Amino acid sequence: MVQEKFERRSHSPLAGPARPATALRHQDLRAELLAAAERQIETRGLAHLRARDLANQAGCSLGAIYNVFTDLDELILAVNANTLRALDREMTGIEGGDPFQQLTALANAYLTYADRNRLRWEALFSHRMPAETVVPQWFQDVQNAAFSRIEGPLALLRPDLPEAARGLLGRSIFAAVHGMVALGLDRRVAPMDLPVLRSQIALVVGAIVRGLPSVEVPA
Repeated sequence: MVQEKFERRSHSPLAGPARPATALRHQDLRAELLAAAERQIETRGLAHLRARDLANQAGCSLGAIYNVFTDLDELILAVNANTLRALDREMTGIEGGDPFQQLTALANAYLTYADRNRLRWEALFSHRMPAETVVPQWFQDVQNAAFSRIEGPLALLRPDLPEAARGLLGRSIFAAVHGMVALGLDRRVAPMDLPVLRSQIALVVGAIVRGLPSVEVPA
């Protein structure tokens, strides 16, 4: 459980618009806090993220954090968005070839990133927003951009599917690969050496590719 949740920042109706110099300071502080949060997550994991540690690393007071982030959840979302962008870059350039080659290469790129950036990758899935909070659209857009890479090969396999159905199918295939990666990298449950895990992922992706042309997919 991440501790030291930030309180929601209150805005005074008497406060005027931020001056340019203040806006620049806020921009710099936001970048410093984001970098500090990324370092903490990469080295210690999300569960050990502490607001006071972030303030110390950024050289600001604890209260100054509220000037640039509403709460800790917003900061974690910013870190996770950067992680998704890094994953997207890892999959950049995987085009051409048949759908099996593309989907297998995408799955291997995902596995490679998860293995090399374990704590940061885990933060993507261990962070929980408060039950009443809706994930902001800007984060959903970053998420969709990364996962949409699966839809290209699917369009070759099933050009008859509408975009919405293809997107849902892509999410399902990602869930299957993610489950294998998560269990394979977890040394406590069902660990696998990387070469074995890659071969098993290729086996499952191959089964999906062979079966998709003939299976009925809800529109």
